[in-house]
Amino acid sequence: MPGKLGMTTTQRMALLRNQAASLLMYGRIETTKGRAKELQPYVEKVITLAINSYEDTVEETVTVTNKKGKEVQQKIVKDGAKKLSARRRIMNKVADMPLAKGDKESKKEYKERTQGIKHPVIEKLFNEIAPKYAERAEEKGQRGGYTRIYLTGQRKGDAAETAIIELI
Repeated sequence: MPGKLGMTTTQRMALLRNQAASLLMYGRIETTKGRAKELQPYVEKVITLAINSYEDTVEETVTVTNKKGKEVQQKIVKDGAKKLSARRRIMNKVADMPLAKGDKESKKEYKERTQGIKHPVIEKLFNEIAPKYAERAEEKGQRGGYTRIYLTGQRKGDAAETAIIELI
């Protein structure tokens, strides 16, 4: 039975969604021990869902007229039914967060870098994290165990047990 963390269901789900997004985006976060233990199976299920469907793509050839008026054949890669379903389910479980702007990056450079990326956490999950763990599963024959929790002691203000949870 999952812990309630002293919150209502909507608060707890919002917390898990936001922490899952941060963990997937940055690879490691620091939180309390109880929250880390609740977050671990939540994130592992999301990663497993991505691994099982990240390769499902469909290529289509479309005829498009370019700026000069010529008709050009163009290949378009779309998500297959399985990947699209998984993407929507993951978007329901993980909060969306924008890409961070670099320290010395101008507004124009930031817009160019992030152009065409609507959901950065989901894109990172399907393009980087899922292939990495799928390859790991093939090499070692090990599925699951994508996260690790380190206990770091007590917090000074309220003496809460703190932990670092990270992607392996």
